[in-house]
Amino acid sequence: MCGILAILNIRGTEVEVRAKAYELSRRIRHRGPDRSKIIVLEISPGLYHVISHERLGLVDLSDKGRQPFQLMDDENIIFMQNGELYDYWDLRPELEKRYRFSSNSDTEIVGMLYKEYGAGNFWNHLNGMFATVLIDMNKKSFQAGRDHIGIIPLYYGYDKEGSLFLSSELKGIHDQVMDVKQFPPGHYIDESYEIKRWYNPTWHNFDHIPTGQINLEELRDKFVEVVRREVQGDAPFGLFISGGVDSSIVAGIVAKLIKKGEIDLSKRGMRKVHSFCIGLEGSPDLHFAKKVAEFHGFEHHSFTYTVDEGLDYIPEVIYHTETFNNTTIRASTPMYMMCRRIKALGIKICLTGEGSDELFGGYLYFHKAPNRVEFHQELIRKLHDLHKYDLLRANKACLAWGIETRPPFMNKQWVEYVMQIDPKYKMINAFEPQMEKYILRKAFEDLEHPYVPQEILWRQKEQFSDGVGYSWRDGIIKRANQLITDQEFSQASIKYPVSTPRDKEQYWFRQIYTSYFPSESSVLTVPYARSIACSTEKALEWDEAFKKNTDESGRAVLAVHNDAIKELIQPDEDRSTEDISKVQEHFQL
Repeated sequence: MCGILAILNIRGTEVEVRAKAYELSRRIRHRGPDRSKIIVLEISPGLYHVISHERLGLVDLSDKGRQPFQLMDDENIIFMQNGELYDYWDLRPELEKRYRFSSNSDTEIVGMLYKEYGAGNFWNHLNGMFATVLIDMNKKSFQAGRDHIGIIPLYYGYDKEGSLFLSSELKGIHDQVMDVKQFPPGHYIDESYEIKRWYNPTWHNFDHIPTGQINLEELRDKFVEVVRREVQGDAPFGLFISGGVDSSIVAGIVAKLIKKGEIDLSKRGMRKVHSFCIGLEGSPDLHFAKKVAEFHGFEHHSFTYTVDEGLDYIPEVIYHTETFNNTTIRASTPMYMMCRRIKALGIKICLTGEGSDELFGGYLYFHKAPNRVEFHQELIRKLHDLHKYDLLRANKACLAWGIETRPPFMNKQWVEYVMQIDPKYKMINAFEPQMEKYILRKAFEDLEHPYVPQEILWRQKEQFSDGVGYSWRDGIIKRANQLITDQEFSQASIKYPVSTPRDKEQYWFRQIYTSYFPSESSVLTVPYARSIACSTEKALEWDEAFKKNTDESGRAVLAVHNDAIKELIQPDEDRSTEDISKVQEHFQL
């Protein structure tokens, strides 16, 4: 994971162009604190392409892995990438028959795949998470694109002279272009300046409702293989464990791969796997994450923070995440604080559980889905928008401290596999017990050799911004009410006519955001739709009560949420009296 910046078709002298690229690239250096490299290419007299790379060394830690690369067999092919390609080791043996490698970096195959399949076509052969820029000086052409679902961020815009600017983050170019936009996932742009779709799977079609049957063993085996691929690398790695089912499944797979000898910790300078969780004192995430880590024998780190400490961080969190969306800031702040602590331990890669809820309908509001068609169409909407929310949070909040996050649930082949399953099997009432993500949980239920402790495997969904502690959300709202007067808020539509804040929390976040990114186009990069418990706006139609209580916290779906809490505090042979009293105290029951 790194930071990339490109300016294509820029006029000036070579010295001027290089200086501009350096200054803009320096703004995103937190993404790649290890090394920097700039290449300036003259297209015609006084006209240049310039690409800059800020490196976070994860694969091939030597200088040979520095980017941008030039293809050894054709030095006129120059390219760079932010991200990881997971089938590198599978493709390398065949590519070695026709091309020379200068490193063990996964990025090096980008130029080879371009030569193999040609402009436009090679994107479909990149399997991973990426934002990529490639220049072909033989043709004076270029290609720039983004992965299938937007795991890696990319922004673009044009200045008045028609130069194209690209950056991993908004802050790199927002004041250099007339209008800045998020580059659409699954698309690429070339020298024609036309943005073209390269990823067009069946699941993008709203009218196609899949009818695939479920095979729990196959589902489990496919995801185990995804994790096996995505945990590869040369740098030390860790695990984010929230105590929810998704991150716990990833942790369980990693633990089994280590026992089987498929992950050699010593080659990565590790003695044990480090796992991490953060929350307010007594929060449910801390409680359950510790149980998962102890079950697998991980070196676990439970970080705590106070509401006041979290509130202090919010301005810099907004700067780094480049959003003013309520739920994103609520969840990004503890993640940002946690990554600061992780960086001190020397960990550079962490696997996460993002994306599972969007594939299986894991949010509590899915209990109200009226039928399989609307259930599936909501999944499509959620997946299309995920790069604006959770994927943005996981990437930017962590790379602010040079920590790469990898979300195995967003693997391209895995997404396509899960989205061909008939949605009737994903609906909450499909099986007993009625539980969101039932088929995923059941696939990883192994009573003899468990991946996940039973009480975690069947634990109900907690959104990250809730699971860290409910007083966190309440504390944000209280602080916003203290900072924003009624008089100020009454003028919200005048001060902010575009994406007008609907409450004082939004007003406060927007106020901070605009101080960093004042342009209207910067504002429009942030999602603004109404939501309940992380729903899309369309799903508000599922229940009349949803329309009256549009808060993005999971608590907004009160009936479902309260039933889960009641079940949580019932006596159980695996749950101690101390555990129950902690939960009761936390929820003020």
